[in-house]
Amino acid sequence: MKIYDFCGRKNISGERIHEARRRMKLSQEQLAARLQVMGVIIERDSISRIEIGTRFVTDYEIAALSQIFGVSPSYLLGME
Repeated sequence: MKIYDFCGRKNISGERIHEARRRMKLSQEQLAARLQVMGVIIERDSISRIEIGTRFVTDYEIAALSQIFGVSPSYLLGME
C-alpha cells in the first residue's frame, strides 16, 4: 500500500480539529466518546494522531467531527 503524505503530514485537518476540540473544552477521550456514540469507532490515541498529523482522516470522520464542532467540513479542511 502506498503511504500518502502532504507536506510531511497525513492530513490537512488535524490542526483545525485540535483547535475546535480545545475551544469546546473537550478532552481527546471525550471527543472519541462522542464520535463512538455517532457510530464512528475511534480511540483517544487516534484523535491524538489525527491532531499531530500522523493519521489519515476519513470522509465520514470529517462529517461527524463537523457535526460535533458545529462547523462545516470545509472549515476542518482549511477551505474557509
